[in-house]
Amino acid sequence: MSESDQQFPAQQQEPPGLTAPMDPVPDHGEASYRGSGLLEGRRALVTGGDSGIGRAVAIAFAREGADVALVYLPEEQPDADTTAEWVQRAGRRCVLVPADLRVEAEARGAVTRAVGELGGLDVLVNNAGFQWARRDSVADITTEQLDRVVKTNLYALFWITQTALEHLGEGGAIINNSSIQAYQPSESLLDYAATKAAINNFTVNLASELGPRGIRVNAVAPGPIWTPLQPATQPTEKIEKFGADTPLGRAGQPAEVAPAFVFLAASATASYVSGTVLGVTGGKAVF
Repeated sequence: MSESDQQFPAQQQEPPGLTAPMDPVPDHGEASYRGSGLLEGRRALVTGGDSGIGRAVAIAFAREGADVALVYLPEEQPDADTTAEWVQRAGRRCVLVPADLRVEAEARGAVTRAVGELGGLDVLVNNAGFQWARRDSVADITTEQLDRVVKTNLYALFWITQTALEHLGEGGAIINNSSIQAYQPSESLLDYAATKAAINNFTVNLASELGPRGIRVNAVAPGPIWTPLQPATQPTEKIEKFGADTPLGRAGQPAEVAPAFVFLAASATASYVSGTVLGVTGGKAVF
């Protein structure tokens, strides 16, 4: 697909954003992803699993044979219901866990509930994230916005991972969602980019700690991907040119990111891969 084939019309939503109003609606692999049993019998927890990359990961995991628990904000229920339908169409179980991950008790409780309903846990995907790009300067970052970004992207990551490690055993996998912003930060996303750089550090350090337990820890660093977070947090003028600055000349679709999560989750493909950040960026460098 060339740059001219994919131009986004002006559009905005309020956070956290929903899939249905998007133009065009993102591709999550609903019609294209074909599984091959790489995650047969595994149990996965995906935060931010209602839409965008999280939905694509949930669909791919289900088609690879995994049961999936989705954690999402209560206001994202319509998207979560749709994702659950796709998981169930794949013949797998889907557990829905609405929670505000900025609240420690809810974050930890979401893991406990998901594990209880799944009957265990084999794969954790820390995908939930928040950004706010409708500003011009670091001086415009309010404490409220900073609190939302850091608690969603970092505090929740720690709380969820700590609780999940009470249940993950040898052969388990943790996959964190980083970003190209950790390597090529945008001025308008200063706080978001800082949290993504921290996630890379978290990934490498935790991989070292958990290696002796046989638990692998990796991250995926997506480039500009067309998800509800974009019209909900970016100014209109950036939406119209979203992804055009990549070497491939376009934004990516969630369906193009999900296979990276499958690769890192499956022992058959990544049994000796840990402490790695895998870029899916449309050609932007992750080093």
